[in-house]
Order: sequence, then C-alpha cells, then structure tokens
Amino acid sequence: MRLAALALLLPVALSGSVALSGSVAPAAPSWVWPVEGPRVVVRPFLAPPTPYGVGHRGVDLAAVAAGAEVVAVTSGVVHFAGVVVDRPVITIRTGQVLATVEPVTALVDEGEVVVAGQVIGTLEPGHCSRPCVHLGVRLAGEYVSPLLYLGGLQRAVLLPIDGGGA
Repeated sequence: MRLAALALLLPVALSGSVALSGSVAPAAPSWVWPVEGPRVVVRPFLAPPTPYGVGHRGVDLAAVAAGAEVVAVTSGVVHFAGVVVDRPVITIRTGQVLATVEPVTALVDEGEVVVAGQVIGTLEPGHCSRPCVHLGVRLAGEYVSPLLYLGGLQRAVLLPIDGGGA
C-alpha cells in the first residue's frame, strides 16, 4: 500500500503540475550524501513508464573529482561490491531498501556491515561529462527517487479535483 501510494504521488511531485508549498522534505534520519562538495543533482530521477521502459533509475550527484571518497549513504550490509558490465558498483542493503552507487571502486567486501558516512570506495570517471556519482534506490524491488531518502524533494500539496471550492 505504501509503495503504491508513493508510486502515485512521486510523478505528481516531480512534474510541477500541482502547486507546491515550497517546503522541502528533510533527509531520512540515517541517510547522508555520498560525496563531499556542493549538493548538486546533475541528472534527476525519471521513473520509467513501464518496468523495462526508458528512464533514469536514480540520480547523478555532482562530485569534486574522480578519485574522491564515496561514503555509505545509509547503514546496512554490503549486498554487492563488484563490476556490472564495465562499471564498478556497490550496493548496500538495509531492510527492504537497496542503495547502489556507481562508478565506485569498492574498499569494502560483500557481507561487510557499514555505517552511514563510512568510506566505502573511490569515485571513478566516466559516468557523466563531469565528476559525478550515480545513486539508485530500490524499495521492495521498485526503483524510487533517492531524494526521498536524502531530502530535497519539494512536498506536494494535494488539491481537490474540483478546483478547491467547498
């Protein structure tokens, strides 16, 4: 139910098609930004229209430089640390949430327990035209915007369908 509600509200919140209150959702208490430097989203999350459709299943976050330290965005267990196709990837599991960063060369091993803010790897070049880290989040197998956990999404104001009158 929670996932279904999130799936319905997220596209509305990102589309700008409703009035926004201007308040911004705070970060989840146990989540931290994965890299040092200005908090800039280079490329936002774009939910695909179908499970195998085109989309951007995460956010690209600006980094200072390739070789920069990347930290665990949340506490959990390293679920995967290795190469997928041609990219070094690290995935951390916490409950039903998987948080994945790439391209990041691992300094941790699968099965290792990590805490939010702990250095887990170094950023490699090549994902964006500028240094950046891609962060993807899956909740119960469904991709969701990492900004739901990092904070930064504007809260949607739900308006009546009839235009608001009583």
